[in-house]
Amino acid sequence: MCLVDEKMFPTQSSSSGFFLRIFFVVSVVSEGIGNGLGYGWFDAHATFYGANQSPSTLGGACGYDNTVHAGFGVNTAAVSGALFRQGEACGACYLVMCNYRLDPKWCLPRAAAVTITATNFCPPNNNGGWCDPPRQHFDMSMPAFLHIARQGNEGIVPVLYKKISCKRRGGVHFTLKGQSNFNMIMISNVGGSGDVRAAWIKGSRTKTWVAMHRNWGANWQSSVDLRTQKLSFRLTLVDGKTLEFYNVVPSTWQFGQTFASDNQFS
Repeated sequence: MCLVDEKMFPTQSSSSGFFLRIFFVVSVVSEGIGNGLGYGWFDAHATFYGANQSPSTLGGACGYDNTVHAGFGVNTAAVSGALFRQGEACGACYLVMCNYRLDPKWCLPRAAAVTITATNFCPPNNNGGWCDPPRQHFDMSMPAFLHIARQGNEGIVPVLYKKISCKRRGGVHFTLKGQSNFNMIMISNVGGSGDVRAAWIKGSRTKTWVAMHRNWGANWQSSVDLRTQKLSFRLTLVDGKTLEFYNVVPSTWQFGQTFASDNQFS
């Protein structure tokens, strides 16, 4: 809701003046949002994909085997390179609404919006495609798309979006992959900004934190042998918040297992 300072719009004695004043306020707010100039909203477009697939399988370039198990549900999207940031956006949350002002035929009413998690990459075709740089685009799962647009032959709609804080159930998930001295950790169900900028790992017999490197998507790797050790993690998100997760993984862990922390980003 926009709080309007009455001093900026003096009371008019005539009805025509009153309606002129209301029209002016609505126009200013609508144009500001529609052009991404204020309130954190920006312009983009949206399509849908995976109509014939289970929505939970759309983990793609982020490496999530199952988006439901990863904590994200089925309201997900593949995002264009301008948003994907070489995998850094994996797990980030966006509030997306169809721009009814630009496309009243296919957009649901203005109040319709959906929160989605970035779980995949929409690749460019370098031939004017919607995911070509520098376009900001959301290729959404069918359930997410139908929250904001009518089902039909349109296929693409203008949207407004803003990045929001992720609200997750339970703690951060750490899935152990790799073999022997090659550890690859898939990090999911991250709250707060949702997108991880840096990660460290430490074994119970390791004195210092060991920096991990993004292998691809939400998968982080290290080259230290930490078998038979309890594992702790430190994460820094894109918004700068850092949390440490001590002894999340017991010393009896095996590759392929997933463990959840007790604490979470807010």
